[in-house]
Amino acid sequence: MKNKKKFLSLGLVGVMTAAALAGCGSSSSSSQTAASDAAAAGSTQSAESQGSGEKVSLSFGIWDENQRGAMQQMVDAYEKENPNVSIEIQLTPYKGSEYWTKLEAAATGGTAPDVFWINVLHLDSYEQGGILADLTDKIASSDIKDSFPEALLNNYVRDGKNYAVPKDFDTNALWYNKDLFDQAGVAYPTDDMSYDDLVALCKELKDKLPDGVYPFACPVDFQTWYYQTIYANGGYILNEDKTATGYDLPETQEGIQCWIDLINDGYSPSANTLSETGADAMFEGQQIAMNFAGSYMLPEYAANEQIKDKIDCVEIPTFNGVEDNVINGLGYAVYAGSKNLDAAEDFAIWLGSQEAQDIQGKTGVVISARTDCQKDFAEANTQYNVAAYTNHADIAYPLPVCLNAAELYDTEATWITKAYTGEMSLKDACASLKQEADALLTQ
Repeated sequence: MKNKKKFLSLGLVGVMTAAALAGCGSSSSSSQTAASDAAAAGSTQSAESQGSGEKVSLSFGIWDENQRGAMQQMVDAYEKENPNVSIEIQLTPYKGSEYWTKLEAAATGGTAPDVFWINVLHLDSYEQGGILADLTDKIASSDIKDSFPEALLNNYVRDGKNYAVPKDFDTNALWYNKDLFDQAGVAYPTDDMSYDDLVALCKELKDKLPDGVYPFACPVDFQTWYYQTIYANGGYILNEDKTATGYDLPETQEGIQCWIDLINDGYSPSANTLSETGADAMFEGQQIAMNFAGSYMLPEYAANEQIKDKIDCVEIPTFNGVEDNVINGLGYAVYAGSKNLDAAEDFAIWLGSQEAQDIQGKTGVVISARTDCQKDFAEANTQYNVAAYTNHADIAYPLPVCLNAAELYDTEATWITKAYTGEMSLKDACASLKQEADALLTQ
Protein backbone atom coordinates (compact mmCIF):
# COMPACT_ATOMS: atom_id res chain seq x y z
CA MET A 1 0.00 0.00 0.00
CA LYS A 2 1.92 2.99 -1.18
CA ASN A 3 0.21 5.90 0.44
CA LYS A 4 2.21 8.62 -1.28
CA LYS A 5 0.28 7.61 -4.40
CA LYS A 6 -3.05 7.84 -2.63
CA PHE A 7 -3.69 11.53 -2.08
CA LEU A 8 -7.32 11.40 -3.09
CA SER A 9 -9.89 14.15 -2.93
CA LEU A 10 -12.88 12.20 -1.72
CA GLY A 11 -16.17 12.70 -3.43
CA LEU A 12 -17.71 11.28 -0.27
CA VAL A 13 -16.73 14.40 1.64
CA GLY A 14 -19.10 16.31 -0.60
CA VAL A 15 -21.75 13.62 -0.87
CA MET A 16 -21.95 12.06 2.56
CA THR A 17 -19.78 13.92 5.08
CA ALA A 18 -21.08 17.32 4.07
CA ALA A 19 -24.53 16.04 4.88
CA ALA A 20 -23.38 15.00 8.32
CA LEU A 21 -21.78 18.38 8.96
CA ALA A 22 -24.35 20.66 7.36
CA GLY A 23 -26.54 20.99 10.46
CA CYS A 24 -30.32 21.05 10.29
CA GLY A 25 -32.53 20.58 7.26
CA SER A 26 -34.02 17.37 5.90
CA SER A 27 -32.21 17.48 2.57
CA SER A 28 -28.79 18.00 4.14
CA SER A 29 -29.09 14.96 6.40
CA SER A 30 -30.93 12.62 4.07
CA SER A 31 -27.89 10.53 3.06
CA GLN A 32 -26.81 9.81 6.60
CA THR A 33 -30.38 9.15 7.67
CA ALA A 34 -30.76 6.73 4.77
CA ALA A 35 -27.60 4.93 5.85
CA SER A 36 -28.87 4.70 9.42
CA ASP A 37 -32.28 3.44 8.28
CA ALA A 38 -30.63 0.91 6.00
CA ALA A 39 -28.43 -0.26 8.86
CA ALA A 40 -31.44 -0.81 11.11
CA ALA A 41 -33.33 -2.65 8.40
CA GLY A 42 -30.26 -4.68 7.47
CA SER A 43 -29.70 -5.79 11.04
CA THR A 44 -33.27 -7.06 11.28
CA GLN A 45 -33.10 -8.90 7.96
CA SER A 46 -29.76 -10.41 8.87
CA ALA A 47 -31.04 -11.72 12.19
CA GLU A 48 -34.10 -13.20 10.50
CA SER A 49 -32.04 -14.88 7.77
CA GLN A 50 -29.50 -16.39 10.15
CA GLY A 51 -32.16 -17.45 12.58
CA SER A 52 -34.09 -19.30 9.89
CA GLY A 53 -30.99 -20.94 8.46
CA GLU A 54 -31.62 -19.36 5.09
CA LYS A 55 -28.77 -18.81 2.67
CA VAL A 56 -26.97 -15.52 3.28
CA SER A 57 -25.13 -13.80 0.43
CA LEU A 58 -22.35 -11.29 1.14
CA SER A 59 -20.20 -9.13 -1.10
CA PHE A 60 -16.55 -8.44 -0.30
CA GLY A 61 -14.86 -5.34 -1.78
CA ILE A 62 -11.10 -5.36 -2.42
CA TRP A 63 -8.73 -3.50 -4.77
CA ASP A 64 -5.55 -5.56 -5.31
CA GLU A 65 -5.37 -8.29 -7.95
CA ASN A 66 -2.18 -9.60 -6.30
CA GLN A 67 -4.22 -10.42 -3.21
CA ARG A 68 -7.30 -11.85 -4.88
CA GLY A 69 -5.97 -15.41 -4.51
CA ALA A 70 -5.41 -15.06 -0.79
CA MET A 71 -8.80 -13.42 -0.29
CA GLN A 72 -10.47 -16.25 -2.22
CA GLN A 73 -8.73 -18.83 -0.05
CA MET A 74 -10.06 -17.05 3.01
CA VAL A 75 -13.56 -16.90 1.55
CA ASP A 76 -13.44 -20.61 0.73
CA ALA A 77 -12.36 -21.46 4.27
CA TYR A 78 -15.15 -19.34 5.78
CA GLU A 79 -17.82 -20.77 3.50
CA LYS A 80 -16.72 -24.29 4.40
CA GLU A 81 -17.19 -23.50 8.10
CA ASN A 82 -20.42 -21.57 7.45
CA PRO A 83 -22.27 -23.45 4.68
CA ASN A 84 -25.26 -21.09 4.80
CA VAL A 85 -23.05 -18.13 3.80
CA SER A 86 -21.85 -17.41 0.26
CA ILE A 87 -19.39 -14.57 -0.39
CA GLU A 88 -18.65 -12.85 -3.69
CA ILE A 89 -15.39 -10.96 -4.09
CA GLN A 90 -15.78 -7.64 -5.91
CA LEU A 91 -12.42 -6.28 -7.10
CA THR A 92 -12.17 -2.65 -8.20
CA PRO A 93 -8.69 -1.26 -8.98
CA TYR A 94 -7.31 1.44 -6.69
CA LYS A 95 -5.65 3.30 -9.57
CA GLY A 96 -7.15 6.67 -10.41
CA SER A 97 -9.42 6.54 -7.32
CA GLU A 98 -11.70 4.08 -9.11
CA TYR A 99 -12.18 1.98 -5.97
CA TRP A 100 -13.30 4.90 -3.83
CA THR A 101 -15.42 6.50 -6.54
CA LYS A 102 -17.34 3.25 -7.03
CA LEU A 103 -17.63 2.63 -3.30
CA GLU A 104 -18.94 6.13 -2.62
CA ALA A 105 -21.55 5.83 -5.37
CA ALA A 106 -22.63 2.42 -4.09
CA ALA A 107 -22.85 3.66 -0.50
CA THR A 108 -24.95 6.63 -1.56
CA GLY A 109 -27.26 4.26 -3.43
CA GLY A 110 -27.41 1.75 -0.56
CA THR A 111 -25.57 -1.00 -2.45
CA ALA A 112 -22.03 -0.90 -1.06
CA PRO A 113 -20.20 -4.21 -0.44
CA ASP A 114 -21.13 -5.79 2.87
CA VAL A 115 -17.46 -5.99 3.87
CA PHE A 116 -14.72 -3.94 2.23
CA TRP A 117 -11.12 -2.83 2.54
CA ILE A 118 -10.50 0.60 4.02
CA ASN A 119 -7.37 2.58 4.85
CA VAL A 120 -6.89 5.15 7.56
CA LEU A 121 -6.85 8.03 5.07
CA HIS A 122 -10.52 7.45 4.34
CA LEU A 123 -11.77 6.32 7.73
CA ASP A 124 -12.80 9.72 9.09
CA SER A 125 -14.88 10.80 6.12
CA TYR A 126 -16.58 7.40 5.82
CA GLU A 127 -17.28 7.29 9.55
CA GLN A 128 -18.75 10.79 9.54
CA GLY A 129 -20.77 9.89 6.47
CA GLY A 130 -22.52 7.10 8.37
CA ILE A 131 -21.14 4.40 6.08
CA LEU A 132 -19.27 2.27 8.62
CA ALA A 133 -20.84 -0.16 11.05
CA ASP A 134 -19.70 0.10 14.67
CA LEU A 135 -17.76 -3.11 15.41
CA THR A 136 -16.91 -2.27 19.02
CA ASP A 137 -19.10 -4.92 20.67
CA LYS A 138 -18.16 -7.65 18.19
CA ILE A 139 -14.47 -6.93 18.70
CA ALA A 140 -14.87 -6.87 22.47
CA SER A 141 -16.32 -10.39 22.39
CA SER A 142 -13.46 -11.73 20.26
CA ASP A 143 -9.71 -12.11 20.83
CA ILE A 144 -8.87 -9.21 18.51
CA LYS A 145 -7.93 -6.66 21.18
CA ASP A 146 -5.30 -9.01 22.58
CA SER A 147 -3.95 -10.14 19.20
CA PHE A 148 -2.99 -6.96 17.33
CA PRO A 149 -0.51 -4.13 17.92
CA GLU A 150 -2.27 -1.32 19.76
CA ALA A 151 -1.26 1.25 17.15
CA LEU A 152 -3.02 -0.74 14.42
CA LEU A 153 -6.20 -1.19 16.43
CA ASN A 154 -6.28 2.50 17.28
CA ASN A 155 -6.01 3.41 13.60
CA TYR A 156 -9.68 2.51 13.28
CA VAL A 157 -11.01 3.90 16.57
CA ARG A 158 -12.90 7.18 16.67
CA ASP A 159 -14.56 8.49 19.84
CA GLY A 160 -14.06 5.13 21.51
CA LYS A 161 -15.73 3.17 18.71
CA ASN A 162 -13.95 0.71 16.44
CA TYR A 163 -14.87 0.78 12.77
CA ALA A 164 -12.57 -1.85 11.24
CA VAL A 165 -10.64 -5.03 11.92
CA PRO A 166 -6.92 -4.65 11.07
CA LYS A 167 -5.99 -6.57 7.93
CA ASP A 168 -2.31 -5.96 7.30
CA PHE A 169 0.33 -3.36 7.96
CA ASP A 170 3.33 -1.84 6.29
CA THR A 171 6.48 -0.48 7.83
CA ASN A 172 9.78 0.52 6.20
CA ALA A 173 13.23 -0.97 5.71
CA LEU A 174 16.55 0.02 4.15
CA TRP A 175 17.18 -1.95 0.95
CA TYR A 176 20.60 -2.20 -0.64
CA ASN A 177 22.16 -3.63 -3.81
CA LYS A 178 24.85 -6.13 -2.78
CA ASP A 179 26.37 -6.12 -6.24
CA LEU A 180 26.99 -2.37 -6.16
CA PHE A 181 28.45 -2.62 -2.65
CA ASP A 182 30.74 -5.45 -3.77
CA GLN A 183 31.92 -3.43 -6.76
CA ALA A 184 32.71 -0.52 -4.45
CA GLY A 185 34.39 -2.76 -1.88
CA VAL A 186 32.18 -1.38 0.89
CA ALA A 187 30.65 -3.43 3.72
CA TYR A 188 26.89 -3.98 3.61
CA PRO A 189 24.46 -2.03 5.83
CA THR A 190 23.46 -3.66 9.13
CA ASP A 191 20.38 -3.74 11.35
CA ASP A 192 22.04 -1.65 14.06
CA MET A 193 22.90 1.43 11.98
CA SER A 194 22.19 5.02 12.96
CA TYR A 195 21.46 7.98 10.68
CA ASP A 196 25.09 9.06 11.13
CA ASP A 197 26.20 5.59 10.03
CA LEU A 198 24.02 5.95 6.94
CA VAL A 199 25.63 9.28 6.10
CA ALA A 200 29.10 7.77 6.59
CA LEU A 201 28.15 4.89 4.29
CA CYS A 202 26.95 7.34 1.63
CA LYS A 203 30.25 9.24 1.91
CA GLU A 204 32.24 6.03 1.53
CA LEU A 205 30.24 4.92 -1.51
CA LYS A 206 30.05 8.22 -3.35
CA ASP A 207 33.32 8.08 -5.30
CA LYS A 208 33.39 4.30 -5.65
CA LEU A 209 30.14 3.73 -7.52
CA PRO A 210 29.82 3.71 -11.33
CA ASP A 211 29.10 7.03 -13.03
CA GLY A 212 25.48 8.08 -12.67
CA VAL A 213 24.89 5.84 -9.64
CA TYR A 214 24.10 7.48 -6.29
CA PRO A 215 24.57 6.03 -2.79
CA PHE A 216 21.01 6.79 -1.67
CA ALA A 217 17.74 8.52 -2.60
CA CYS A 218 15.85 11.25 -0.73
CA PRO A 219 12.51 11.88 -2.43
CA VAL A 220 9.81 14.11 -0.96
CA ASP A 221 8.16 11.16 0.74
CA PHE A 222 6.38 11.58 4.05
CA GLN A 223 5.60 8.08 5.31
CA THR A 224 8.79 6.37 4.21
CA TRP A 225 11.31 9.14 4.88
CA TYR A 226 10.79 12.30 6.87
CA TYR A 227 7.85 11.39 9.13
CA GLN A 228 10.08 8.76 10.70
CA THR A 229 12.82 11.22 11.62
CA ILE A 230 10.36 13.95 12.61
CA TYR A 231 8.79 11.73 15.26
CA ALA A 232 12.10 10.28 16.41
CA ASN A 233 13.36 13.85 16.85
CA GLY A 234 10.42 14.85 19.05
CA GLY A 235 8.48 16.74 16.38
CA TYR A 236 4.99 16.06 15.11
CA ILE A 237 2.60 16.69 12.22
CA LEU A 238 -0.71 16.92 14.10
CA ASN A 239 -1.28 17.79 17.74
CA GLU A 240 -3.33 15.41 19.87
CA ASP A 241 -6.73 16.97 19.18
CA LYS A 242 -5.87 17.58 15.50
CA THR A 243 -6.46 21.32 15.72
CA ALA A 244 -2.95 22.45 14.73
CA THR A 245 0.17 21.23 12.96
CA GLY A 246 3.77 21.17 14.19
CA TYR A 247 5.57 22.29 11.04
CA ASP A 248 6.95 25.38 12.79
CA LEU A 249 8.78 23.36 15.46
CA PRO A 250 12.58 23.10 15.22
CA GLU A 251 12.28 19.38 16.03
CA THR A 252 9.98 18.85 13.06
CA GLN A 253 12.16 20.83 10.68
CA GLU A 254 15.34 19.04 11.79
CA GLY A 255 13.63 15.74 10.93
CA ILE A 256 13.13 17.00 7.36
CA GLN A 257 16.38 18.93 6.89
CA CYS A 258 18.49 15.81 7.45
CA TRP A 259 17.30 14.42 4.10
CA ILE A 260 17.72 17.70 2.25
CA ASP A 261 21.31 17.71 3.49
CA LEU A 262 21.97 14.39 1.75
CA ILE A 263 20.78 15.85 -1.54
CA ASN A 264 22.91 18.94 -1.06
CA ASP A 265 25.95 16.76 -0.35
CA GLY A 266 25.47 14.87 -3.62
CA TYR A 267 24.55 11.55 -2.01
CA SER A 268 21.08 11.51 -3.59
CA PRO A 269 19.64 12.51 -6.95
CA SER A 270 17.88 15.88 -6.94
CA ALA A 271 14.25 16.18 -5.89
CA ASN A 272 13.34 17.03 -9.50
CA THR A 273 15.01 13.87 -10.80
CA LEU A 274 13.27 11.72 -8.19
CA SER A 275 9.89 13.29 -8.95
CA GLU A 276 10.28 12.27 -12.59
CA THR A 277 11.68 8.75 -12.14
CA GLY A 278 10.96 7.74 -8.55
CA ALA A 279 13.25 6.22 -5.96
CA ASP A 280 11.85 2.70 -6.40
CA ALA A 281 12.35 2.81 -10.16
CA MET A 282 15.90 4.06 -9.74
CA PHE A 283 16.65 1.30 -7.23
CA GLU A 284 15.25 -1.32 -9.58
CA GLY A 285 17.28 0.24 -12.38
CA GLN A 286 20.42 -0.03 -10.22
CA GLN A 287 20.91 3.74 -10.26
CA ILE A 288 21.02 3.97 -6.47
CA ALA A 289 22.78 1.64 -4.06
CA MET A 290 20.36 2.04 -1.14
CA ASN A 291 16.70 2.92 -0.79
CA PHE A 292 14.03 3.09 1.87
CA ALA A 293 10.97 1.05 0.89
CA GLY A 294 7.71 -0.01 2.48
CA SER A 295 6.94 -3.70 2.86
CA TYR A 296 4.41 -3.38 0.02
CA MET A 297 7.38 -3.06 -2.38
CA LEU A 298 8.78 -6.51 -1.62
CA PRO A 299 6.69 -8.40 -4.22
CA GLU A 300 7.78 -5.97 -6.93
CA TYR A 301 11.45 -6.11 -5.96
CA ALA A 302 11.37 -9.90 -5.70
CA ALA A 303 9.81 -10.19 -9.16
CA ASN A 304 12.44 -7.98 -10.82
CA GLU A 305 14.81 -10.31 -12.64
CA GLN A 306 17.58 -7.69 -12.76
CA ILE A 307 17.89 -7.19 -9.04
CA LYS A 308 16.02 -9.90 -7.12
CA ASP A 309 19.17 -11.94 -6.42
CA LYS A 310 21.34 -8.89 -5.72
CA ILE A 311 19.38 -7.18 -2.96
CA ASP A 312 18.55 -7.46 0.71
CA CYS A 313 17.23 -5.23 3.48
CA VAL A 314 17.99 -4.15 7.04
CA GLU A 315 16.16 -2.15 9.67
CA ILE A 316 15.66 1.59 9.23
CA PRO A 317 18.61 3.39 10.88
CA THR A 318 17.86 4.99 14.23
CA PHE A 319 17.76 8.77 14.54
CA ASN A 320 19.28 10.43 17.62
CA GLY A 321 19.32 6.98 19.19
CA VAL A 322 15.58 6.46 18.70
CA GLU A 323 13.95 3.67 16.69
CA ASP A 324 12.15 5.43 13.87
CA ASN A 325 9.55 3.72 11.73
CA VAL A 326 6.04 4.63 10.64
CA ILE A 327 3.31 2.00 10.59
CA ASN A 328 0.23 2.04 8.41
CA GLY A 329 -2.13 -0.53 6.99
CA LEU A 330 -5.55 -1.64 5.85
CA GLY A 331 -8.62 -2.80 7.69
CA TYR A 332 -11.82 -4.73 7.05
CA ALA A 333 -14.87 -2.48 7.41
CA VAL A 334 -18.56 -3.35 7.33
CA TYR A 335 -21.19 -1.34 5.48
CA ALA A 336 -23.69 0.03 7.98
CA GLY A 337 -26.49 -0.42 5.44
CA SER A 338 -25.80 -4.10 4.79
CA LYS A 339 -28.96 -6.19 4.36
CA ASN A 340 -27.15 -8.94 6.26
CA LEU A 341 -25.41 -6.84 8.87
CA ASP A 342 -24.88 -9.51 11.53
CA ALA A 343 -23.47 -11.96 8.99
CA ALA A 344 -21.21 -9.25 7.55
CA GLU A 345 -19.90 -8.35 11.00
CA ASP A 346 -19.27 -12.02 11.82
CA PHE A 347 -17.28 -12.42 8.59
CA ALA A 348 -15.23 -9.27 9.32
CA ILE A 349 -14.39 -10.53 12.80
CA TRP A 350 -13.37 -13.91 11.37
CA LEU A 351 -11.08 -12.12 8.92
CA GLY A 352 -9.10 -11.04 11.98
CA SER A 353 -8.76 -14.60 13.28
CA GLN A 354 -5.51 -16.52 13.34
CA GLU A 355 -6.86 -18.91 10.73
CA ALA A 356 -7.67 -16.14 8.27
CA GLN A 357 -4.56 -14.07 8.89
CA ASP A 358 -2.34 -17.14 8.50
CA ILE A 359 -3.86 -17.80 5.08
CA GLN A 360 -3.15 -14.22 4.06
CA GLY A 361 0.34 -14.10 5.57
CA LYS A 362 1.58 -17.29 3.97
CA THR A 363 1.18 -15.77 0.52
CA GLY A 364 4.08 -13.45 1.39
CA VAL A 365 2.43 -10.44 -0.27
CA VAL A 366 1.61 -8.45 2.86
CA ILE A 367 2.36 -8.61 6.58
CA SER A 368 -0.68 -9.87 8.45
CA ALA A 369 -1.68 -7.42 11.16
CA ARG A 370 -2.25 -10.09 13.77
CA THR A 371 0.81 -10.43 16.02
CA ASP A 372 0.92 -14.23 16.03
CA CYS A 373 0.78 -14.29 12.22
CA GLN A 374 3.47 -11.72 11.40
CA LYS A 375 6.05 -14.50 11.14
CA ASP A 376 4.29 -15.77 8.02
CA PHE A 377 5.67 -12.86 5.99
CA ALA A 378 9.26 -13.76 6.83
CA GLU A 379 8.69 -17.49 6.33
CA ALA A 380 7.28 -16.80 2.87
CA ASN A 381 10.23 -14.58 1.91
CA THR A 382 13.23 -16.42 3.32
CA GLN A 383 15.61 -15.00 0.70
CA TYR A 384 15.48 -11.58 2.38
CA ASN A 385 15.92 -10.22 5.90
CA VAL A 386 12.27 -9.15 6.06
CA ALA A 387 12.25 -9.36 9.84
CA ALA A 388 13.51 -5.80 9.39
CA TYR A 389 9.87 -4.87 8.80
CA THR A 390 8.41 -6.59 11.85
CA ASN A 391 11.18 -5.91 14.40
CA HIS A 392 10.03 -3.03 16.60
CA ALA A 393 6.68 -2.78 14.79
CA ASP A 394 5.03 -2.58 18.20
CA ILE A 395 6.66 0.81 18.86
CA ALA A 396 6.36 2.27 15.35
CA TYR A 397 4.67 5.63 14.93
CA PRO A 398 1.15 5.51 13.45
CA LEU A 399 0.60 7.56 10.32
CA PRO A 400 -1.01 10.87 11.37
CA VAL A 401 -4.49 11.21 9.87
CA CYS A 402 -7.44 13.57 10.12
CA LEU A 403 -10.62 14.33 8.21
CA ASN A 404 -8.69 16.43 5.68
CA ALA A 405 -5.66 14.14 5.53
CA ALA A 406 -5.55 13.93 1.73
CA GLU A 407 -5.59 17.70 1.35
CA LEU A 408 -3.09 18.08 4.19
CA TYR A 409 -0.60 15.72 2.56
CA ASP A 410 -0.95 17.46 -0.80
CA THR A 411 -0.37 20.86 0.79
CA GLU A 412 2.59 19.51 2.73
CA ALA A 413 4.20 18.03 -0.40
CA THR A 414 3.78 21.31 -2.30
CA TRP A 415 5.62 23.40 0.29
CA ILE A 416 8.21 20.81 1.33
CA THR A 417 9.18 20.33 -2.32
CA LYS A 418 10.13 24.02 -2.49
CA ALA A 419 12.66 23.39 0.27
CA TYR A 420 13.99 20.20 -1.31
CA THR A 421 14.58 21.98 -4.63
CA GLY A 422 16.17 25.01 -2.99
CA GLU A 423 13.44 27.38 -4.12
CA MET A 424 13.11 28.56 -0.52
CA SER A 425 14.48 27.71 2.91
CA LEU A 426 12.84 24.93 4.88
CA LYS A 427 12.00 27.40 7.66
CA ASP A 428 10.14 29.70 5.26
CA ALA A 429 8.45 26.78 3.51
CA CYS A 430 7.24 25.38 6.84
CA ALA A 431 5.95 28.80 7.94
CA SER A 432 3.74 29.03 4.85
CA LEU A 433 2.82 25.36 5.14
CA LYS A 434 1.70 25.72 8.76
CA GLN A 435 -0.53 28.68 7.95
CA GLU A 436 -2.23 26.85 5.09
CA ALA A 437 -2.39 23.47 6.87
CA ASP A 438 -3.84 24.88 10.10
CA ALA A 439 -6.55 26.56 8.05
CA LEU A 440 -7.39 23.19 6.52
CA LEU A 441 -7.89 21.68 9.96
CA THR A 442 -10.62 24.21 10.74
CA GLN A 443 -12.72 23.18 7.73
